[in-house]
This record gives sequence, C-alpha cells and structure tokens, in this order.
Amino acid sequence: MEKLKCVIIDDEPLARDVIESFAKEVPFLSVVATFEDPVEALLYLKDHPADIIFSDIEMPKLNGLELVRSLENSLVIIFITAYRDFALEGFDTGATDYLVKPVRFDRFLKAIHKAKDYLELKRSSSIQQVNNDRIFIKSEGKLTKILLDEILYVEAQGDYLNIVIPSAVYSTQATLKSMEETLSLPKFFRIQRSFILNLEAVRSVNGNMVELVNGKSISIAVNKKEEFFNALGIR
Repeated sequence: MEKLKCVIIDDEPLARDVIESFAKEVPFLSVVATFEDPVEALLYLKDHPADIIFSDIEMPKLNGLELVRSLENSLVIIFITAYRDFALEGFDTGATDYLVKPVRFDRFLKAIHKAKDYLELKRSSSIQQVNNDRIFIKSEGKLTKILLDEILYVEAQGDYLNIVIPSAVYSTQATLKSMEETLSLPKFFRIQRSFILNLEAVRSVNGNMVELVNGKSISIAVNKKEEFFNALGIR
C-alpha cells in the first residue's frame, strides 16, 4: 500500500515532535511536512497533496477550526487539543477524530487506523456522479440512478449512507463527506454531523429543529444555524 502523506500543524514544538515520532512508528504513514505557523501550513496545503492533517486547535493567527474550513481539498483531519470541550465543534467541521494532549500512542493508533479505514472507504466510494443533475449508486447489488432534485436528505449510519427520496430509501457504502462533495450545489446543506438536506425539502423551522416535506425532523448544529438561515434566505 502506498504510504499516507501526513502534515502536522502545532505551535508547540514538543507536541509536533511527539506526533511525528508516533507517525514514524506506523509503516503506512509518511510525514511530509510539519508547521508551527498555521498560515504557512495553509499555503503549503494549497499546492501540495496530503492525506491526513494533524492539527492543534488553539493556535495564534489561525486556529485549527478556521484552518480546516479554509482548506479547498477534502482531507482527513485529526485534531489535537488540550481541551475536550473543543471535540464536538471539531467534529462539526468534518474531523475524523481528535486527540487530547498529552497524546498516548495507543490513542494515536486508534485514530490513525480510523483515518486509514475512512480513506479506503472513500477511495472505493459507491457513488458515481454522471453529470450535474444525477448520480448512480451501488445499492442491493445493482447500480441505481438518482436525480439530485429528488433527494430529500442523506443520513450517515456507520459506514453507510441512507439516501432518501419521496418514493424510496437507498442504502450504499460511502462517507457523508464524499456525498457532500458530490452535492456541492447551493440547494444542499450539511445541517449537522450526520445529515445533508435539500433546502427545497424544508417545510418549517422551529427553534433548532427543521421539518422536511416528508415529516422528517432534523436538529440544526449550533454552529450551523446562522449559515443555514442565510442559505434559506431568512434574515
């Protein structure tokens, strides 16, 4: 297997050294760059391919959450933090895992194998985009065409996605992030960690709950609420 390229970003030299030393113990990892300055890391990542980003959250100039939101490419993110409270917010950015300092090697291994599994799943995605208005998915042993306009919402359940249209629910092995990239149109919105919805399918909004035209109710992630309202054109 080709080695996974890793980039480490942390303003603490000792923390960078620990992660780099751990990575050197894993045969399928290759550390291609380390950075103290997150802005320099962002500039590097715009021009250099990488598979996995290890990033501290609390950093000067640009924190880890802001850095990830600024990335143009879809990468596996493993956050490193001294504060557990940042974990949920980190997951809302699409992070695969988070490590709490001081990082233990066994916990590092668990995170890196999770990242490896994710990448392998992504590379064997069951979703094929034909053009801007339809996809084909592998479901129940056959290829099924789905028009994007028909999709009400997509729900992640473990290693599978449930793609819901008015007349059916299709299950396929894929990641929500890969689906989010496929549905990168203004009408679709990732409302929380496990759901992408079609904005045209929204019937009502009540507090932090959204009701869709099929009666399904989905909660809005706190940090997504303002962006969601803007997407709906609500001021």
